[in-house]
Amino acid sequence: MPASQPPNAPPTGPSPAIAARTILTGLHEVMASRHNAQAKLNHVVEIIGESLDSEVCSIYLLREGMLELFATRGLNEEAVHVTRLAIGEGLVGTIAKNVEMLNLAEAAAHPDFLYRPETGEERFHSFAGVPIVRKERAVGALTVQHVDPRRYEEVEIEALQTVAMVLSELIANADLIDEQDAFLTNPQLSGQQQLKGLPLVKGLARGFAVFHQPRISIEQVVAEDTEAERQRVYLAFDKMREQIETMTNQAEFGVDGEHAEVLKTYKMFAYDEGWARRINEAIDSGLTAEAAIERVQQRTRMRMRQIDDPLLADRMHDLEDLANRLLRIVSGQIGTAAALGLRQDTILIARNLGPAELLEYDRRRLKGVVMEEGSLTSHVVIVARAMGVPVLGRVHGVRGMMREGDEILLDADQAVANVRPTPVLTEAFEARSLRNRERQAGYAALRDVEPFSRDGERITVMMNAGLRDDIPMLGMTGADGIGLFRTEFQFLVSAALPQRDRQTRLYRDVLDTAGQKPVIFRTVDVGGDKSLPYLRGDENSGDEENPAMGWRALRLALAREGLMKAQARALLEAAGGRTLNVMFPMVSEPWEFDAAKAVFEQQIAFLKDRRKTLPEQIRYGAMLEVPALAEMLDVLAPKLSFLSIGTNDLTQFLFAADRSNPRLAERYDWLSPAILRFMRRVVQSLAPYRVDLTVCGEMGGRRLEALALIGLGIRRLSITPASVGPLKELVRKVDTREISAAMEQWLAEPVTDLRGALIAWAEERGIDWD
Repeated sequence: MPASQPPNAPPTGPSPAIAARTILTGLHEVMASRHNAQAKLNHVVEIIGESLDSEVCSIYLLREGMLELFATRGLNEEAVHVTRLAIGEGLVGTIAKNVEMLNLAEAAAHPDFLYRPETGEERFHSFAGVPIVRKERAVGALTVQHVDPRRYEEVEIEALQTVAMVLSELIANADLIDEQDAFLTNPQLSGQQQLKGLPLVKGLARGFAVFHQPRISIEQVVAEDTEAERQRVYLAFDKMREQIETMTNQAEFGVDGEHAEVLKTYKMFAYDEGWARRINEAIDSGLTAEAAIERVQQRTRMRMRQIDDPLLADRMHDLEDLANRLLRIVSGQIGTAAALGLRQDTILIARNLGPAELLEYDRRRLKGVVMEEGSLTSHVVIVARAMGVPVLGRVHGVRGMMREGDEILLDADQAVANVRPTPVLTEAFEARSLRNRERQAGYAALRDVEPFSRDGERITVMMNAGLRDDIPMLGMTGADGIGLFRTEFQFLVSAALPQRDRQTRLYRDVLDTAGQKPVIFRTVDVGGDKSLPYLRGDENSGDEENPAMGWRALRLALAREGLMKAQARALLEAAGGRTLNVMFPMVSEPWEFDAAKAVFEQQIAFLKDRRKTLPEQIRYGAMLEVPALAEMLDVLAPKLSFLSIGTNDLTQFLFAADRSNPRLAERYDWLSPAILRFMRRVVQSLAPYRVDLTVCGEMGGRRLEALALIGLGIRRLSITPASVGPLKELVRKVDTREISAAMEQWLAEPVTDLRGALIAWAEERGIDWD
């Protein structure tokens, strides 16, 4: 949009449909002619240049790994087939590399501008270009230039993008590009590639790339019958809306096929007339139904890159997801890769995932996930961690760097994924994996061994869970129980608020499977950075500046009285005749614990009146995540049966460091004297009371950190199932009196590198700390 035009001014010039149709009509005549391919392209650039009143129009095509000037109107004819640019070189190379458009009032001001004297382009100031895309990869670029400095109008850019879609098909049909050669000569798509990202769930995995959303190849771009294409889109809209209504009304825990968070937004977009109108306009320009949807989707992607507001960007992602669904329906290719089934060990490749979508995949063959997006606190990461599936996120452009079936070595421990690995790299990876498997076999042998320290101290090793399918891991690992059952998982993967009877069934199944081993249910921790679309209102707006420290967990549950009442009754009914352990998250002050307990007491009275079977015993506990609670333990402790320290949130609150921020995620050490001193003070504060103290969270699952916790006097840990075996092995090698004395000395006179001191201490005693 020109700088002189007000932001809200109506668009000027012809509509995108009219501008594109004018060009497409001319292109159709050219391609139907008997001229050779070069003559056709020469005619094409003339038609586009005249239609857009642009002095220069050029077509670059990918040949032997280089972008070659194939046809031009306005640049020197001698430059045709002479000017060649590498992927990423100059403005044209940048368009192809990023597969996105450029629209510049002053081309020379762009940091990637590269002057090629043989073209004679020095007199042209404005520049706009769009990629020519074939099967999601750039095979060329279509560019226009003008003497006067100006940004091209949006309708002109849209016309260029529409024409580029048609050119892609026409160029391929004319054999002007060799698609396989284009793949092999693209430096990003051949040979071994190492992709770096953010480790969201650590671990090693080997498998073959499968795209969560299988690519849909649009073979026909130009419509033969516009009205027939319009009817196809109308029918697809009807079917899509019917599917969304069904999902909204019937989605079940672990079964619904779409991301639970976006269902409400899906409905809003599905019935949005503006979106349907834009697709209709693209059909009016002469595109098929598939090409029209893809055309509007390209426009959405372009706008997404310009959005700074995270909430609005999420909504635009929702629209793109919906467009993918519509495209699959109209093309007859419905469903994700999960619906087609995994045929071999798989590394799933996705832009993003919802927790319910991840649960659809066959766990026997799903070995890892690589995503373009994702954060440490995203819902899918919470579920993937519980499933034991390594996840690497923030891998920009990952889907453009591989084909389906490419082998991938995923090393989320080192934050890398190696695509098409060399034999040497594969051999080293397999050797490392073998060592890991050997360790796991040793840990499995400890399943029935009680974890006593060398000096006879019994350490209670429990596991964290959140899914029904997690519970069998109790028997497989030999854990002492479930120290943290995250009840919010059921809420995160449901399309609507789970009904009380559904909650009751889940909790009863968990208790039945656990048998005599204790299960500590944490009441729902949603809100803030785990917002739910079906909880409307300011308390779940999702636009908080600091969501982790916002309106969430117990704060939200106490405000949503019906939410907590339903969960309280479900837990009480499920635990009838048994012991119920219930824990309240994110307690900041004792009165919040009292208020939450009062909700349970009210439901106990309600059930008594109706002669329902009640739990034989109810034990109440709290999560210590908010540092303020540590100052009130003398008031709260007499009311507690147990207290669990949530190290993930506690650490970020103590250090004022958002753990979802990749720049801060690894900045502050769990073995910092500051946090260890804090936790020692909690241990000392609870010493006079009969309160079980447990550490929950990732800190307890790391061997070196667990060693420090034992040295602080902590005797109960609740960790991921995969960490149970390694921790049992560690405990049996430790003398608690020795480590306690060492920790006391280190915290009294902090050393510069406490982690290093602890490593040296462990190695001197033959304790494997890694």
